[in-house]
Order: sequence, then C-alpha cells, then structure tokens
Amino acid sequence: MANKSGSLETRILVYAPIGKDAQLASKILDGAGMACTACRDASELSAELDKGVGVVLTVEEALAAGALAPLAQFVSRQPTWSDIPIVVLTHTGADSAGLDAAVERLGNLTLLERPVRTTTLISTIRSSLRARTRQYQVREADRRKDEFLASLGHELRNPLAPIRTSMAILKRMYPAAYGVTQVREVVERQVTHLTRLVDDLLDVARITSGKVELQCERIALSAVISHAVEICMPLLESSHHKIDVSYPPEPILLHADPVRLVQSLANILANAAKYTLKPDRIFFKARIENGNVIFSIKDPGIGLNQDSLLRIFDMFTQSDSTPGRVMGGLGIGLSLAKRFTEMHGGTIHAKSAGLCQGSEFVLTLPIVVDALSTDSASRHSIENEIFRARNRQVLVVDDNRDGADMLHRLFEADGFTVTTAYDGHEAVETVKRIQPDIVVMDIGMPGMDGYEAVRLIRLQPGGADILMIALTGWGQESTRQLAAEAGFDHHLVKPVDFDALKNFLENALG
Repeated sequence: MANKSGSLETRILVYAPIGKDAQLASKILDGAGMACTACRDASELSAELDKGVGVVLTVEEALAAGALAPLAQFVSRQPTWSDIPIVVLTHTGADSAGLDAAVERLGNLTLLERPVRTTTLISTIRSSLRARTRQYQVREADRRKDEFLASLGHELRNPLAPIRTSMAILKRMYPAAYGVTQVREVVERQVTHLTRLVDDLLDVARITSGKVELQCERIALSAVISHAVEICMPLLESSHHKIDVSYPPEPILLHADPVRLVQSLANILANAAKYTLKPDRIFFKARIENGNVIFSIKDPGIGLNQDSLLRIFDMFTQSDSTPGRVMGGLGIGLSLAKRFTEMHGGTIHAKSAGLCQGSEFVLTLPIVVDALSTDSASRHSIENEIFRARNRQVLVVDDNRDGADMLHRLFEADGFTVTTAYDGHEAVETVKRIQPDIVVMDIGMPGMDGYEAVRLIRLQPGGADILMIALTGWGQESTRQLAAEAGFDHHLVKPVDFDALKNFLENALG
C-alpha cells in the first residue's frame, strides 16, 4: 500500500485489485497533486475508510470481487453531514449486475466509462474533492453550532439558578403573603418555561449529532405519570384547565429512561394545554396491552387538519390551525417526543377529526417489565420518609456569588450546616478545614475548575467518603462522563428545584 502525504480526509482511496488500473490511476492523480492510498484487498479498503477519505476510486470488476459490501456498509453508517463521493471506472457495453447493485446502494456515485481521458479523470476527482470539502464545512458548522448551543445553555442556566432559589426562599419567608405568592408564582412559571426551552434546544443539538443515549432504569408507571403532570401543572392551572388522569391501580414497573420518557409525555401534555384555547378538560390515560404501555393524551382543542397531521412531528413545525394567533414555543417538543419514543423502540401518532374537533396523541412503548408487589413498591418508595438534615455539613461552591449565596440560605433554612466557597482553590482548602458530608459544586469556574477541585478533594483524608454533586449549567453527556471520571458522584443541571435536590440527597444518603 502506498500512502502519500496529505490529510487522510482529503485523500483518494484507490481500489482496483485486478490489472494495472490502481497503479496508473495513482500515478495520474499523484502527478496532479492529489494524495492517494491504494488498497490491496477489501478488508484493507474497509480499514482505510474508517481512518478518513475524501473520494473512493474503484473499478467495476472490483465491486463483484468484494468492494461493494464494505463500501455499502460505510455509506449506511455515515453521519448526517457526510455523503462520500465514489467514482467507478466501468466497462464499455452492457451494465453488470454488480454495477446495478452499486447504483442502488452507494448513493453518491459517478460512473466513468473506460478508456477514460486523463483530464476527465482529474477533473472528476477534483470536483468530488470540492464537494467533500463542502461536507467537511457543514460538519464544522454543526460542531460550532453545538458548541454555541452548549455555551448558550450554560450561560442561560447560571442566572436562572439564583432566580429559582430566591423564589424558594421567598416561599419559605412569606408562605401566606398573597401578593408575594402571586409574584413568586409568576417568576417560577417563567423560569420553568425558560428552562424547558433551553433543555429542548440542547436536546435538538444532541439528537442531530447522535450524542443522546438512553439511561434506562426501572421506574414505576405511576411515578412517570405524576412527574409529567407535575411539570405541566403550572401551565394547566394558568390556562384554567382540568386534567383527568387514569392508569392501572396495580403497581407497574417500566424499563425506560425516566427523564426522556417524562419529557416526551410532558411535551405532549403541554401542547394539549396550549392548543386548548378555552378552559376545558384534558384526558391523560395509560393502559397495559400485550406487554406494551400505551399512553393517550386527548384534548378538546383546536384540532389538526390533514396537512398538520402529516408533518406535526417534524422539527420546528407548529400547527397552522389558528391563523392570526401566535401560540409561542419553538415547534420542537413533539419532534423530541417522537425521537425519544422511537429510541425506546416505540411508536407515536396523532389523531384528529379536523379543525375544532380536538386531538389525541398516542404513545405505544414496549417497556413494561413486571408488576411490583405492594411490599416491594413500599420498600422502594421514599415519598413519605423524613429526611434528617441535622448534623449534615454542606459545602456550596460556585463562582456565581448570587447562586452560591441563595443556595446557602436554602440549605441553612432546612437545617443543614452550610459553608460557601467561591472558587475551586477555596473549596479544596475549605474541605481540609471542615470535612463536609456533602459538596455541591459548579464545574465551570475560573482558575481551578470543578473537575480539578474534586480530584484534589478525593485525594485528601476522608475525601473518598464525601458525597460530591456537580451542579452546573453544562448538561451534555460528555460533561456527565467527565464529571464521573473526575470523581463526582452525581451530575445535576441548573437551575435545579430545591425540593427536588433535597429529595435527591435523601435518596442518595439513604
């Protein structure tokens, strides 16, 4: 194999194992300043494809000699930005069966009938390389977009965190003050709404780049339903809707990603509330059928016309059934629900008799595991346990002083002994001094970040016994992995609801 200089991503892979075509083509292309790698067999071609390629140049007879399979496999698993150009030198005369199969399976295919003029070959390969370069530019644009969305999510979540914790403090300070309660509830609803918008935007970026993986675990059906309703309750109440919820009375256990499943149901339920324009009743049902759990969310709202039914799950699509009325939102909630449902191996579809006839969304998911016994369910339930905060020492670490101070006050109000540090260096020194039971730490801090701080804390005497929680605006899966590798026990995303954080600690600390 002759591997010439040049980037692997812009080289030409030449596979012509019979005759002198590979030698001649490589000589011509090398002379034109294009780097080539000649592959001796199909297994070498497959290995080189995975290293990087600009264009594949092969011959018709090589397709029947084993080249078609690795090429077709590579084409089928390309990322969305990629469409590898493949140039095939063909025989004169009738098409072969191998060539017909290549046209069917290889996609971006260019056929050149032999004998080929030198200028024709060079021109074709250069055009293919230019097209490949544009694909790399799309990949880079996607990468920059994902980085921007991740940074945007982090920057938006940081100020949301102290706002949410401040509202929780007001709730404790003035539990019965009507005027304060009204203002607090408005702020809490808007913070929740903005948080969901940020999460949905980041999920779009993760899904399109293939970075979303399900974190499946066993979870009770009742918990899934109650959490989805809880998320949407502020929207339902502000719209003066009633909700009828029904599901089997016996305990049902599911195997699913609880975050993604709840998110899917909440997105559909929120959609039902938004498109039911007058106060009315929304029905949320679940049943078990042939090992599947079937969720149904039915509303008496504006309904869907036939065109909307065909594209309602497309990204950035909103119903156009309300001309002149702006419904809000980004048009991505239902698309995310569809993606997450399909990742669980399920299906989702919408039904409507037409405009002003309401609509129904049905999710069918093959995720039922078993029925929990009453005793088992009660053992797994922590809803009624009392969390003993007394004598628990907490260290809150965040360079956002407002966020750190507000979280400090909330922990303190719930009976924790609390200390605050505003950077990684201070956190490491504080742990040496007070030996906390729990550390809640931001990651993206100047100087020493949370990753380095937790590594140093773990090396201290007693550091291995501390419950280390990353509380950060960075929510990507890569951040979660880095946090775990650095030594964090858990990774939570800002802004976190304090009651949810307290319940989380209750569970984690037993």
